Amino acid sequence: MRKFRTVYMRGGTSKGCFFRKADLPENREEWDHIFLQVMGSPDPKQIDGMGGCVSSNNKIVVVSKSDKTGVDVDYLVGQVAVGKNRVDYGANCGNMTAGVPLYAVQEGLVSVKEPKTTVHMHNLNTGSRIDADVIIDPETHEPALDGDCRIAGVDGTDAPIDLSFMDPAGSKTGKLFPTGNAADEIEIEGSGRIKVSVIDVMNPLVLVRAEDIGLKGTELPEEMNADSRAMSLLEEIRGTVCCMMGMASDLHDAKENSPGVPKIGVFALPKDYRDIAGNMVKAEEADLCVRVLSVFKCHKACPLTAAGAIASLAKIDGTVVSQAGIRCEDKVRIAHPSGVMDVMVETEHTSVRAVHAVRTARRIMDGTVYIKE
Repeated sequence: MRKFRTVYMRGGTSKGCFFRKADLPENREEWDHIFLQVMGSPDPKQIDGMGGCVSSNNKIVVVSKSDKTGVDVDYLVGQVAVGKNRVDYGANCGNMTAGVPLYAVQEGLVSVKEPKTTVHMHNLNTGSRIDADVIIDPETHEPALDGDCRIAGVDGTDAPIDLSFMDPAGSKTGKLFPTGNAADEIEIEGSGRIKVSVIDVMNPLVLVRAEDIGLKGTELPEEMNADSRAMSLLEEIRGTVCCMMGMASDLHDAKENSPGVPKIGVFALPKDYRDIAGNMVKAEEADLCVRVLSVFKCHKACPLTAAGAIASLAKIDGTVVSQAGIRCEDKVRIAHPSGVMDVMVETEHTSVRAVHAVRTARRIMDGTVYIKE
């Protein structure tokens, strides 16, 4: 057996294993073998590992002190694909990003400053810079464990972690709009021309109006996952855009080798619906309803990186969101299967200067994870 020190953490509405880079083999080629066993993949049940059988519970985060000026820590996110022998490093995870500053403070990777410690982070998946504020308990001089911050999709309240994604446009493509347009029409065989917006903020995302593919935009994950027609169409749209962006040679290549980039989502005008906990979400509480796919399944909340991209589309003219009559000047309220989340976007003309969001995080367990040789 081999063993590695790890911390199992929740970040936002995701969770997974955090490792210090120094505790892993220097040879990066060994990492995938380790991470797959940690999560119990490729078995879709993941019975022999720590994975949670959905993409949001299969995250790996590798953290190290940074040697870059003005940066405290570097971090890399790995997405272990459920049921596949694959770890995808193509995208950052915004929710797990919330766990990085808490981990960095608790592990002594940054100096503690009261009443809050600002952690400057560099994401190695996208090359982006993120700043995060961690509240420090004046009695313990450690990160506050309690607070009144509640986020949709997580029971109870915790201390808030303020995240600022700096200059997040062009994370993978170098362009805010990879196609050069705020909105495009793409030809899908058997479905005709479908209007989409393709944006690269925090991570690349394709967004389509729900009614254009026969959805309401208020479906819960189980209902959406069971709609094979809509799910196949969404993957074909995603794969087509993936090829347009030069990330895949054909639809098969996009599905096999770029399953998480770009992500795809649908949106609708706000309307009443019940979330996965059975609570009523009222139309007046949100600016738009969204459902986002993460590695071929409907996400039970909304990935933070997708939320940042969607919020940006709601603040820029000419996108499918603004063309639908949704135009936000302040915060953008996004209704997803678990409730509503608020995202702030700083724009300057057609550029995105920063995305701000509040998340929570928690250290669930620390210790040693064992894998087979």
